[in-house]
Amino acid sequence: MTASPENSPAPAPGLVSLVGAGPGDPGLITVRGLERLQCADAVVHDEMISPELLARARADAALIPAGKRRGHHCMEQDAINALLAELARAGKRVCRLKTGDPFVFGRGGEEALFLAAAGIPFEVVPGVTAAVAVPGAAGIPVTHRGLAAVCTVVTGHGDPDSGGVDWEAVARAGGTVVVLMGLKHLARIAERLRRGGLAGGTPAAVI
Repeated sequence: MTASPENSPAPAPGLVSLVGAGPGDPGLITVRGLERLQCADAVVHDEMISPELLARARADAALIPAGKRRGHHCMEQDAINALLAELARAGKRVCRLKTGDPFVFGRGGEEALFLAAAGIPFEVVPGVTAAVAVPGAAGIPVTHRGLAAVCTVVTGHGDPDSGGVDWEAVARAGGTVVVLMGLKHLARIAERLRRGGLAGGTPAAVI
């Protein structure tokens, strides 16, 4: 999938870099991710990317919002895919700047598959996922010797009763459960986890 030499600070024109921006703090983007942002001709970015981080792009770079929030998409995924291909075919160095890590509930896999099928050179620059960074910033390790040898990361975005996630199986796995995008359905998720055997007194945090 990587279409540029390792440690190359300037990818070739016509390349799409799927870059993880990290969990929000602009200081938590990787060195490689920042390089790709700073050399891009066009930055197609999520809505929640820090303005401070976007300010690190080149002054002449096109900044194109492609954000999604619950209930509101300023650009649908098919349109984002088509835009990435269009920019790359025009010879642009494209930074697709995504929150967290592109492959952790970020639709980076969908974009990678589309670009591969379209014959567009691309690379993946992993980012720091909120699944571990946010608990860590709050002083909560997701694994701890003698307490949690397993960490399950699961999306809480959809209706818990829709069948998308087997919450009872998640509860039975033990260890730490990290639920991303779960605030709307929090009460129902907790009920399903208790049904799966998770004790009602299990320590929990909402961050």
